[in-house]
Amino acid sequence: MALSFRSRLEHASYPWVERLNAVPRPVAVGVLVGLLAVGVLAPRPWAGIAFLVVSAFVGWLLFLTWQRLTLPERLLRAAVLVLALAIAVVRIVPAG
Repeated sequence: MALSFRSRLEHASYPWVERLNAVPRPVAVGVLVGLLAVGVLAPRPWAGIAFLVVSAFVGWLLFLTWQRLTLPERLLRAAVLVLALAIAVVRIVPAG
């Protein structure tokens, strides 16, 4: 029997989640804050790329935790993802 996409992704993500759990929280938060600082302070397109990395990370975590979240938690995390993606697009696409 073939596994679903979700099952395959959860299985493939397990080693990465274990590594992330092994990293001290201040270091993980520091890297995230650093990427956000680059996204705010760096010139185009580097700022957008930094926000795309943050968006990919947030989207990955949202996908992995979706089934365990309540509706308000889903809405808030999806809003954060949409906001990060919107900022990435604005920072990558030149003003016309």
